Amino acid sequence: MAADASHYPEDYRAIIHADFDAFYASVEQRDYPELIGKPVVVGGKSENRGVVASASYEARAFGISSAIPMSRAYRLCPQLVRKPPRFEVYRSVSNKVMDIFRSITPLVEPLSLDEAYLDVTRLETSEITPPLIAQELKKKVWAELSLTISVGVGTSKCVAKIASDMNKPDGITVVRPGTEREFLFPLPVQSIWGIGPKTTERLNSFGINTIEQLSKRDISWFESNFGSNSLSVRNMCFGEDPRPVVTHRERKSFSSETTLVDDSDDPEILREIVIRLSNDVGQSLSSRGISGKTVKLKLRSSDFITSTRQRSVLEPIQLSSEIADVAVDLLNHELYKKNSYRLVGVGVSGFGSLENSQDAMQLRFKGF
Repeated sequence: MAADASHYPEDYRAIIHADFDAFYASVEQRDYPELIGKPVVVGGKSENRGVVASASYEARAFGISSAIPMSRAYRLCPQLVRKPPRFEVYRSVSNKVMDIFRSITPLVEPLSLDEAYLDVTRLETSEITPPLIAQELKKKVWAELSLTISVGVGTSKCVAKIASDMNKPDGITVVRPGTEREFLFPLPVQSIWGIGPKTTERLNSFGINTIEQLSKRDISWFESNFGSNSLSVRNMCFGEDPRPVVTHRERKSFSSETTLVDDSDDPEILREIVIRLSNDVGQSLSSRGISGKTVKLKLRSSDFITSTRQRSVLEPIQLSSEIADVAVDLLNHELYKKNSYRLVGVGVSGFGSLENSQDAMQLRFKGF
């Protein structure tokens, strides 16, 4: 939808969801111009059972997506260019873009390295509208980082996030107040947060393929099929999502997680992901000079059931290899269940500085 100067009514919020386009791969193409226009992936070596962490849009044209085995990616595109991950570089870029976001509004909620919510409700004037703010946001990111982001503008988090996915890459989609149903109803049910592949398959078997068809079910049906999430899922069908943009929280753990494009039950793929996430967490702890005593493993199955396992160690740990040893062992104890997983996360808590591991360090972040 085009951006214009119309106002948001006083009783509406204006939420922006900003999301980098193919983040890791785009950073590689930016830093190595000879890769521009080529199918690029970031991830581990195929001979080491590596997986794709990020795929450029040129690579995606061959059917390559994140979380698939690197060996499969090469079969889909023999001319593929693989770059090893540079997590410190990606984290540095992420910090810079969050600074750009906060230069526009202090109400920023990072979701991961490459996406965030911004509440710009209070910034609106007769000359400044949420769509214009979104356009300015995209311009600043490009001018300062030479990277593109896609943004969605809506009256709630769920609408803004769905909107940001509509016109990738480098897109902007605005859902104006009062048009939420018009925007949402034609979309497939899996567009709603909390509806994964297994749930989508079940809903489709009921003849429910679109959000509009789902919205027509009564609350008792939602309770039977979504349990404690019934009301929030039903409300999201209409674009109603009261969750605020949370700027910061006291950090009691540090974590990294990834959502798999294709659900996986392959033990080797899952172990590779856990090792990669452990590396991400370990590097973050090292850069802050902190260590922790508890390692957490987070798994979300195909039917959207989330479980967390954790184990405490005698001495605080910081090294990626030490974190991975515990996290992989926790994973191994779950593999017998033969579940397919859509999300994997690794976290460390029980912080202390390396100089005095008994002193808790206060951090602020989006928690695990």
